[in-house]
Amino acid sequence: MNDTPIRVLLVDDQPLLRMGFRLILEGEEDLAVVGEAGDGAEAVRLAAQLAPDVVLMDIRMPGMDGIEATARLCAADGPRVILLTTFDLDEYVFSGLRAGASAFLLKDAAPAELVQALRVVNAGDAVVAPRVTRRLLENHLLAAPPARPDPDPRLAELTARELEVLEAVAEGLSNGEIAGRFVVSEATVKTHVGRVLAKLGLRDRVQAVVYAYESGLVVPGG
Repeated sequence: MNDTPIRVLLVDDQPLLRMGFRLILEGEEDLAVVGEAGDGAEAVRLAAQLAPDVVLMDIRMPGMDGIEATARLCAADGPRVILLTTFDLDEYVFSGLRAGASAFLLKDAAPAELVQALRVVNAGDAVVAPRVTRRLLENHLLAAPPARPDPDPRLAELTARELEVLEAVAEGLSNGEIAGRFVVSEATVKTHVGRVLAKLGLRDRVQAVVYAYESGLVVPGG
């Protein structure tokens, strides 16, 4: 077991909210708050200095907002980002996921949910239920359908089974459900998912769902 605590950077323009998050996280032995920022620009600067594992990022802030900050952090292969929002179908959440965020949480989430989210995202898994991500994407894309993209050449690198697994992930199926569909073990599914993420250069399952829609592999409402 790794005894090194998960390093967390808190980003919110409301000091009282940051204080509340800090109090929750400091009660956990495996979590350490390494810094706080009041806007996106400060978050990017502190992330470079403090090397956090996960950034808890408010979406709406003055100056550089959480979307732009997330894009900059992810473009630099920085820490994983969990977005904080007030509404689970907020259009800004969609933009944040496209920018590379690994998850989003409602600001009124229970403390245990917040703590678990940090642990799961740090481990490289998805916090947001894939079905919620799918619903968010479908609502957004059905309202403003994008032009049909040209096939991504990276898809040609996937085996037939890996394509099937990617489509199943985009449907919102869990590893257990995918294993049941293809009559394989969950360990085998995890291996396939890991290979899909590696070949496509994706950070996690949430990004795989976003990719499946934006590449045209999955059609909204289909």
